[in-house]
Amino acid sequence: MNGILNIYKERGYTSHDVVAKLRGICRQKKIGHTGTLDPDAQGVLPVCLGSATRVCDMLTDKTKEYETVLLFGIVTDTQDISGTVLKRNEVSLSAGDVTSVIKDFTGDIEQIPPMYSAIKVGGKKLYELAREGKEIERKPRPVTIHSIDIISIDLPRVRLHVTCSKGTYIRTLCHDIGAKLGCGAAMESLIRTRSGDFTADSAVKLSTVQEWADEGSLEEHLIPVEKLFEDCGSIVMSEGADKLLMNGNPFKKSDAAAVKVSDVKSLRFRVYGSNGDFAALYDLDPSSGLYKVFKMFIS
Repeated sequence: MNGILNIYKERGYTSHDVVAKLRGICRQKKIGHTGTLDPDAQGVLPVCLGSATRVCDMLTDKTKEYETVLLFGIVTDTQDISGTVLKRNEVSLSAGDVTSVIKDFTGDIEQIPPMYSAIKVGGKKLYELAREGKEIERKPRPVTIHSIDIISIDLPRVRLHVTCSKGTYIRTLCHDIGAKLGCGAAMESLIRTRSGDFTADSAVKLSTVQEWADEGSLEEHLIPVEKLFEDCGSIVMSEGADKLLMNGNPFKKSDAAAVKVSDVKSLRFRVYGSNGDFAALYDLDPSSGLYKVFKMFIS
């Protein structure tokens, strides 16, 4: 099976657990997810099957949205409430204090990744080192917080809606806000509400996928990979030029039976064989007039 499932990851599962369970449900090995969620977090986790795994990296790069509850007055080793409490502090903040400081965290900022994360250092994941009682120096990483909207303030808790770039740790954002306010903070809960074009409203739980598999309708529910690129133009190859496409070779406009330019003037095109099957993404090189392969989706 080739396509994408918009999974709603429930609490208690790791992202790896979700992939492992789907391998059993779908009875195929080639499955990958598009951005790790902590075990206690829930929400959108797009999962790619078969040839769609070739867009995992592209989907991981997409903007994410989260809803989180920040709890002031507590500092933990994991930066969320599942960890060991390192400090408890009295919280004597006003709503104005909170609002003012949160604004300072929008835009391009730097975060020091938490020790309890899947980042590898010297071939070992940071959380593995942390479980061994080791802490190593981590370099700050640039991330972008596009917006932070305060949903509600009921101190010591604040509910936030965060729109951010890939690589952003919401746990670290909560921790850093608490540190700046001087009382500490930890993330109490996290829901990913959007990852790129995938939203929580249309996400399904693993139990639903199992039902589809039992009914024999699972493949009908897969999102075709080409749907991710509807803003791109489209090209249908002429029958005599199919071989160029199948081999991933450059081709000229004259090799196409039909070319439709996108409304947004993108130089990227969905390319279909003469039989109408989606095969690849190609980019137009304006200097040569040639279409050159960006990513193939057929073997």
